[in-house]
Amino acid sequence: MARTTQLRTYRVRHGLLDEWAAKWRELIVPLRLEFGFEIGGAWLDRERNQFIWLISYDGPETFAERNSQYWASPKRERMGLDPKDYLVETHVREVDTAL
Repeated sequence: MARTTQLRTYRVRHGLLDEWAAKWRELIVPLRLEFGFEIGGAWLDRERNQFIWLISYDGPETFAERNSQYWASPKRERMGLDPKDYLVETHVREVDTAL
């Protein structure tokens, strides 16, 4: 399969940006890596209360298939982290490298 990269922008509930970023780092990143995803970086836009990150996958399945496996995994369920508790709005765009 071809490499797929998504630019994800989340608007986070007021006052929870740092907490979300910490949970993302501690819980989400390790499991995403375990599932073969790559994290291209993450940024906080405090003025807009946004969390922005790049996630890529280049493996035998499509990004969507691997993402479904991630969400269905028992480890993800045990995480006990519901994004709806933190995120007000989510925008996901597929992007290609220009370099």
